[in-house]
Amino acid sequence: MEKTKVCVIFGGQSPEHEISRKSVTSVINNLNKDKYDISVIGITKDGEWFLYTGDVKNIKGGEWEQDTKNKKKAIISPDAKDRAVLVFDENGISKIHPDIVFPVLHGEYGEDGTIQGLLELANIKYVGMGVLASGNGMDKAYSKIVFASAGIPQADWVVVKTSDNRDQRIKEIEEKLGYPCFVKPCNTGSSVGVGKAHNREELVAALENAAKYDRKILVEENIDGHEVECSVLGNENPAAAVVGEIVPTVEFYDFDAKYNDASTKLQIPADIDSETTKKIQEYAIRAFKALDGMGLSRVDFFVKYEDGSIVLNEINTMPGFTDISMYPKLWDAAGLGYSDLLDKLIELGLERVK
Repeated sequence: MEKTKVCVIFGGQSPEHEISRKSVTSVINNLNKDKYDISVIGITKDGEWFLYTGDVKNIKGGEWEQDTKNKKKAIISPDAKDRAVLVFDENGISKIHPDIVFPVLHGEYGEDGTIQGLLELANIKYVGMGVLASGNGMDKAYSKIVFASAGIPQADWVVVKTSDNRDQRIKEIEEKLGYPCFVKPCNTGSSVGVGKAHNREELVAALENAAKYDRKILVEENIDGHEVECSVLGNENPAAAVVGEIVPTVEFYDFDAKYNDASTKLQIPADIDSETTKKIQEYAIRAFKALDGMGLSRVDFFVKYEDGSIVLNEINTMPGFTDISMYPKLWDAAGLGYSDLLDKLIELGLERVK
């Protein structure tokens, strides 16, 4: 039986470059080598594309970039008839014709619809959300609007642009949201650039930090509750996995707590009742469908301590795939192991119709 040709792409120019390297290492190690003919493309932080044929263990820490023996310049051709990855070396140009691309890219230029658009131009199938769903899912301000129209409860918010009068916007935040509040760049993930402000001085500092990553910033009211997550899988008829809970030992689940703090616990299933779990799964699928989602997403919620009500936090259209990431762990708890999950995602990408 002929193997399916899978081209895995990692790295990229976003602040989540390092997380992509960790995710893709797990993905490659868990792809069934008997089923797939795997090619690997790495994108540097400077935006250079290379076909990498060296040892997978050199990807996680970034050593692959120094392995000149096992990398060649490569690009995806936008020629829809060719459907090819072009590889350049001293002998000229060779071609790879993948059946599907798995873009294990987080953040801008990978999760925001840009590479999805390139793959659409090239007429190459891919894993995950389409152009519109990726763009809206990545932009926290626009996804808020989409989810509000779908009737999903959310934390109250204010959007601040770097061109706005900051004093006026701060006054609006204080009157509408109060303290503490959360400050997030609209187009980053993995809690990059996210801060919690307890007063005006901290709010100013958090806005300045968030502005390093995006010209548009989302400020949300603080929600005191269980921080829970739900994995969604499917195309037209998506399913939700069990619900898991983040139990951080720090004040909020920031970048360091997600990827570097071993004291942070993932509780699967979450410490919530069955009725609440069912409602979260329903909201997760509703959010996925509201974006016209395909493939996968992880949808994050709060369950308020005071009354048990559910509040949607955000959606992640290409969630982390590291060995400690919640998305694959939740499906594993539901009976779908990591390798089988990858098989299903590739199957969904191959099946998807525009």
